[in-house]
Amino acid sequence: MTIPASQALWFLPFALPICIWVAWSDLKFMKIPNKAVYTLLAVFLVVGLIAVPLAEYPWRLLQVVVVLVIGFVLNMAGLIGAGDAKFAAAMSAFFPRSDLSPALILFGVVLLAAFATHRAFRAMPAWRARTPDWKSWTVRDFPMGLALGGTLAFYLILGAVGGVL
Repeated sequence: MTIPASQALWFLPFALPICIWVAWSDLKFMKIPNKAVYTLLAVFLVVGLIAVPLAEYPWRLLQVVVVLVIGFVLNMAGLIGAGDAKFAAAMSAFFPRSDLSPALILFGVVLLAAFATHRAFRAMPAWRARTPDWKSWTVRDFPMGLALGGTLAFYLILGAVGGVL
């Protein structure tokens, strides 16, 4: 990864609670709130002015637009939800372009782990009894916010500790 540890450390305390919020909300309601998307984008817009080199800042905002367009195309094709597309666009601002490949690899690993974990917990009657109102237990779709939020969280944590993908 090429995200400097200082950059990851600036973003982590603000982005981590949003990642947890998105994962929880998608598990419980199968929805990623627009407020979470706007909040994450606001974190980048404000903290990014401090954390990201000024020359790189507009390129990161362009990434948001590109990922949003791709996400809407995927949504229209029925491949992902609208909330997933919007959250992926907002979180893309936190990734330097040079980290595209490692970020996609991390997303693949987190997606597989999140899917396996979700399905395992869904199969546990004791766990389901503790969370009986979670919609993700009863629908066929997978709560992608769990994987998206997890990806950004792990990316920033790995960046903060100087981890390499």
